[in-house]
Amino acid sequence: MIQVPDYVVKAIELLEKGGFEAYCVGGCVRDSLLGCEPSDWDVCTSATPEEMKVCFEGLRTIDTGIRHGTLTVIVDRNPLEITTYRTDGAYASHRRPVSVNFIRELSGDISRRDFTVNAMCCDKNGAVTDMFGGTEDLSRKIIRCVGDPEERFEEDALRIMRALRFASTLSFEIEKETADALFSKKNLLEYISVERVFSELKKLICGRNAAKVLDDYKEIIASVIPEITPCFGFEQHNVHHCYDVWTHIVKSVGNVRKDERLRLAMLFHDIGKPSMARFDEDGTGHFKGHQIKSAEMLTEILDRFHCDNATLAYVRDLVIEHDNRIPIARKNVKRFMAKHSFDFFMDYLEVRRADTMAQSDYLRQEKLDELEKLAMIAVEVNNENCCLKVTDLAVDGKDMISLGMSGRQIGAMLQRLLDLVVDDKLENDRNVLLEYAKERIR
Repeated sequence: MIQVPDYVVKAIELLEKGGFEAYCVGGCVRDSLLGCEPSDWDVCTSATPEEMKVCFEGLRTIDTGIRHGTLTVIVDRNPLEITTYRTDGAYASHRRPVSVNFIRELSGDISRRDFTVNAMCCDKNGAVTDMFGGTEDLSRKIIRCVGDPEERFEEDALRIMRALRFASTLSFEIEKETADALFSKKNLLEYISVERVFSELKKLICGRNAAKVLDDYKEIIASVIPEITPCFGFEQHNVHHCYDVWTHIVKSVGNVRKDERLRLAMLFHDIGKPSMARFDEDGTGHFKGHQIKSAEMLTEILDRFHCDNATLAYVRDLVIEHDNRIPIARKNVKRFMAKHSFDFFMDYLEVRRADTMAQSDYLRQEKLDELEKLAMIAVEVNNENCCLKVTDLAVDGKDMISLGMSGRQIGAMLQRLLDLVVDDKLENDRNVLLEYAKERIR
């Protein structure tokens, strides 16, 4: 039995008091049966939106999607979306129904859902109604379409990405007929807005089973990111690598923490390798400059997906730096942290660990040991609150002006002082810094 929250029970009881049916439906039921806390609860009902408003008289309601039968009601300060049972008319552009028909039967509403694990509902007491075998698919860890999968994807092509996302986040397999339809209908994704595709892609790559899904369904991912296609099966022929470029990429995605920026960085960190590959006479592969090429490519891709600028810049910097093997020395760590930040440096180390773990075992432990030493130095520097930015200096622009400097001289001198302090060649002491600056303008 599912434990339905009190505010949801209250809403259902108000609808039942008005003479209507009402059930919790979709992801909240699925997640509850999986033992997870639902992020939100959705209710479906035989009441029309206008009938709902009568039932909820005295409560605040919001016409969230009134044309499609969805009303949001505020119950005990909790927003709850409630949607009228409906069937969909013809779909436009493989995404949204042109019209909907309100109905009174639960079965007609459930039959329009995407996957069986999302087509279960429960009453206020938590008793489950399952018309399409969702509970069995849940126990078998299967993603399967309700009805004909090709029809479901023709209706709404975003379901293609949703299927991959659920397979990744839930660690489920996609049943064969549904998987076959995914491949045959993948070109329909061109009808879906890039924002919606990107939203699903980010959830997919942050899933527990992301590496397997990215590999098993790479042709579908390539339909929205064609730039990855040259990576498929591209052998690296290098002692440090035992996988082709794409296999290395997906394994590295699975190795890194489930953070959106880190996983995007791993997804794109080596996509420039095929175009930058050079081979010695003995066949050994080299990929000099691939990190810059990869950064250029990911910038074009994320721009196309309308990724926010802050995320794009952070991911690009991680990709540019991922192949930077900085020597194990305090001054090198401080320089890197001065260029970026402590948090970025720790993410950079995590990216390098994920990259290393997706390579061959050649010198692997030595590489990991180096990363551990770098992390220890970074933590030490951070704990000491070392001077890493111009604003951390014991002097500022006004001090430089008092010494007779002007214009670009001021910024140049402050940067010079910072470089010396970061390299431990000068103490971050006001008198020491002023004395150094004085000597340079005599």
